Amino acid sequence: MSVRTREVGFITIQFVLATALSLMVFVMLANFLVFLYARGVVRAAVDEAARTGGRADAGVHQCEARADDVLTALLSGMRSDVQVECSVGTDVVRSEARVTLRGWLPPLTPDWSFTLVGQSVREGVG
Repeated sequence: MSVRTREVGFITIQFVLATALSLMVFVMLANFLVFLYARGVVRAAVDEAARTGGRADAGVHQCEARADDVLTALLSGMRSDVQVECSVGTDVVRSEARVTLRGWLPPLTPDWSFTLVGQSVREGVG
């Protein structure tokens, strides 16, 4: 025969709290990994844009269009958080991305803002 006591359900509250805490930690780690992935994608987009803008027949429009293509292909869900601008000088092409990534759990995961710059020497210069 089993004896029932009032303490039988007490472990349930502890289990629920521990599970909730572990899930929050998991979400925070997943958010961090997504931020790192997004940073890598933006870095690639900025570099590709500068390389494309560095061609002798390319200009600002081609530079920004290439960055947009890369970001749309690899970062479509967070695309609105990234603004890319290109400037083409006589000998250097510069692409700059300003990024603000929103945290998934605002009180626990902060937003992350950063700027990345890519440069390339223009073809046919010199």
